[in-house]
Amino acid sequence: MSFESKDTAAREGKGGGLQINPYLFFNGNCEAAFTYYAEILGGTIVAMLPHEGTPAAEQVPAEWLGKVLHAKLKIGDQFLMASDAPPGRFAPPQGFSVNINIESPQEAERIFEALAKDGKVTMPIGQTFWALRFGMLVDQFGTPWMINCQEAS
Repeated sequence: MSFESKDTAAREGKGGGLQINPYLFFNGNCEAAFTYYAEILGGTIVAMLPHEGTPAAEQVPAEWLGKVLHAKLKIGDQFLMASDAPPGRFAPPQGFSVNINIESPQEAERIFEALAKDGKVTMPIGQTFWALRFGMLVDQFGTPWMINCQEAS
């Protein structure tokens, strides 16, 4: 497939088999974060692989064997993936947010409030010139989120 035909497929919504999935890194609390996200977002954890029992086990300290090497959360037909960053390699997320687009203002507010619990609101949820509800926060696990409920078209 040429570059032009891939571009055309993307514009026409075909995607050419492309799927973009956010991949988050945690400081040892990936399992807790994904359990929380599954509950809030109505998703299903389809993978929660610890280091123990894998070739990666040799590269982490014994106390890290139970930490998450790879996790995958299915939400509808989309995926959020993550792992615990290896010891000494974690850096707080910056320069991005995981964006949730939702149709119901009430559901947008519910998700916002749940993710904001024990986190930090950076923009309270409210009406904007482009959305019925929009808000930004960093959750208790350090993940930055944007919740967006656009006006019905």
